[in-house]
Order: sequence, then structure tokens, then C-alpha cells
Amino acid sequence: MSKAVITITDADFETEVLKAEQPVLVYFWASWCGPCQLMSPMISSAATAYSDRLKVVKMEIDPNPLTVKQYQVEGVPALRLIQGDKLLESTEGVIGKEKLLSLLAKHLDSN
Repeated sequence: MSKAVITITDADFETEVLKAEQPVLVYFWASWCGPCQLMSPMISSAATAYSDRLKVVKMEIDPNPLTVKQYQVEGVPALRLIQGDKLLESTEGVIGKEKLLSLLAKHLDSN
């Protein structure tokens, strides 16, 4: 069963990310960002591939300045892999599917 990517806001961040049982991949994007359109399908496929041990959320940067500032998102697309209050991984800009999956595997395959 595939799990959808959940859209969140600053208000949901603590509940959806910091208090999640599993690691959470936060995908920061913007409607005006061309490269973000390229990354979206890949983020969905990661959500499906790791549905049993990863939660995937996406957050539009413009309406959510608090989280963007807290996680020092300077460019989109950006990814933050968070577990509890720990930042495990951080990327800015477009990355390939292999890089995304290997980055996730590094943290998820050992569990």
C-alpha cells in the first residue's frame, strides 16, 4: 500500500514531525519553483518505497516561515530528514533519485 505525502504547515510541524514515531523526510518546496516540480514524483516514490519506516511530509516555504527559518532552508527544493528533535540529513537543490534513496537507506536500512 502506498502512503501519500502529507502536506503540513508551521502549525502542524511539531505534531507531524517532531512527535512522529518514525523518521520524517520533510520536503520543502514552492509553487514558483521549477525544479520542485521535477522532485515531487521522486518524493512520492520514496514515500512508497519506505512506507513501513518513514513518514514523508511536504511544506510550502512561503506560507511557513517559522519552520523554514528553524531548519535554515535557503533554497528549494530542500530536504530535511528528522527524527525526534535530531536533524539526520539535509540537502538543498535537486538531487537524483539514486542519491535520495541512498541517503534514506543510510538511516533506514539499519533499523
